[in-house]
Amino acid sequence: MILLHDFFLYVGGLCPVGTSLRALRALVLLAGFYLLVLAVLGVLVGAVVAAWIWASLAVALKVGVVVALLGFPLLRGVFALGASERGGVAGLPVTEDEQPELWRAVRSLAERSGTRAPDEIVLIGEVNAAVSEDSRLLGLLPGRRRLYVGVPLLIGLTEPQLHSILVHELGHYGNADTRLAGITLRGRDCVLRTVEAFRERERHRIDKARSRQEKAAAKAVQRGKPTKEVNTRGAGFGYRVMGRPFQAYARFYLRATHSVGRQQELAADRVAATVAGRDATASALRETAVLDAAHDFYLARYAMVGVQAGLLPPRGELFGGLRHLLTDPERRSGLAEMRDELPPDEASPYDSHPPVAERVRLIEALPDDGLAAPPSRPALALLCDAEQVLRELEAVVLTPEAQEMERVDWPELTHRAMHTLAESAAEPLRTALASEGRPVGTPAGMPAGTPPCTPAGASSAGASADLTALLDATDEGRLWLIADRLPKSPEAARASGRAAREFLRPALESGMDRLTELALVERAGARWALSWSERARLRLPGDEDVEEALTAAVRAASAAEPDTGPLRALLAHLPQAAAPPDRRAS
Repeated sequence: MILLHDFFLYVGGLCPVGTSLRALRALVLLAGFYLLVLAVLGVLVGAVVAAWIWASLAVALKVGVVVALLGFPLLRGVFALGASERGGVAGLPVTEDEQPELWRAVRSLAERSGTRAPDEIVLIGEVNAAVSEDSRLLGLLPGRRRLYVGVPLLIGLTEPQLHSILVHELGHYGNADTRLAGITLRGRDCVLRTVEAFRERERHRIDKARSRQEKAAAKAVQRGKPTKEVNTRGAGFGYRVMGRPFQAYARFYLRATHSVGRQQELAADRVAATVAGRDATASALRETAVLDAAHDFYLARYAMVGVQAGLLPPRGELFGGLRHLLTDPERRSGLAEMRDELPPDEASPYDSHPPVAERVRLIEALPDDGLAAPPSRPALALLCDAEQVLRELEAVVLTPEAQEMERVDWPELTHRAMHTLAESAAEPLRTALASEGRPVGTPAGMPAGTPPCTPAGASSAGASADLTALLDATDEGRLWLIADRLPKSPEAARASGRAAREFLRPALESGMDRLTELALVERAGARWALSWSERARLRLPGDEDVEEALTAAVRAASAAEPDTGPLRALLAHLPQAAAPPDRRAS
């Protein structure tokens, strides 16, 4: 007891009282996991000993095998503590010589926050900022510090807003949060790995039982005997029972550690408001929530839209292109509305961060500190040669396969990416058309089976011929025979009559729409136009928007009583392309 008392006195000397209590709490939670493991292992070992003493040799051997199988997931969880480390974050380290202004700002903010500055600054491609520390002796001794700064934050925030975000992260250093994060995360990893190990073994048993019963049922059908319903309720019972106490402890562990994490976030917010100012901190939280949604939208709709076609935007624009979206007048209006309407509160006890709305309310309720942020330059101005930094970050973050992709400008990327997506979406309808005896890609007037004479790589060749064949089949009353060959959900496959047609109509209209778009590209040189305000739209030469007329014509052709006239008229009045379009560009 004297040694234990001296130990905690030592801990208290190294860390503030609150930190000592949190360290003790983390150790107790981890110790609770090992006590649970020892208790369960004790029960298993006791069962084996009892079997060897009172049961026959055969029974004892069976019990030993069962105990070994049930104990394996426990051992995985126990040894996870030493084997599990958080994977390194892919990012671009920047030195003080390379980025003196950024480093100067960080050192100044660390001094004002009353904590030691980080030893490394790493730029990352996420809407996030974070800190880590290679602490020693279970977090009791400090170690090398790293500050991670998301480039999207530099792009979307002003300098005062970024200062607030950085002070928040530095506040975690001052509260010793990073020094205790290692043991907390490792303990959580042990618990979750143990739970997942039991679930994995249970799933394996269930799959094995289902496969065995399905094979037995298939043999019964072959012999003309009645089959039994597949029943896997009893499969994996032992793993299910063994996993329940660990699932309960995992819920307790997550609730306990995340409640501490939420308190740490609120404490760091207070540090940010004190150093960077109340208004800058509140606006930074609002802006970051908006920026997170905008960045996800940008990646999905712009930066990564060409991946299926093997395309990426120009070098430096994968992250830097977010600026185009944020500065577009119409997008700015929508983002302003999002900024005023914070995400709703989330009451889950497993959230590691308090709701943004709650954090903003607490900060805005603080007294006016007179530190209202004046208009200032974007935070990206802190970087020397920002364009080069954006290119270097791509080289670090992207996989080797992604770095080999073709780089094209934004208009070309938009058109070629949308063309590839249209080809993919039209493929089921073209396959259904071919299965009805209408060869895919065979130009009108050619005998069936004649391959189209088109440049290499022109996978959309013959779209006009396919559309004409589809319209001819529609006029012959065969449209729904073709539609019936489209992929169906189980519910659609069971439907018949009018209900079946309603299930198929969305896929039919989508396929017909995409096939018509491909025909417009092929016949009239139409192209998808880039817009930072709205989705890419197909336009004819001369910037004529044809989508509304196309949609109306497709609906008429796929109606209960199909009318192909509007679609044929639309195609007939289109100007013919003077030369085949550049297939590589389309």
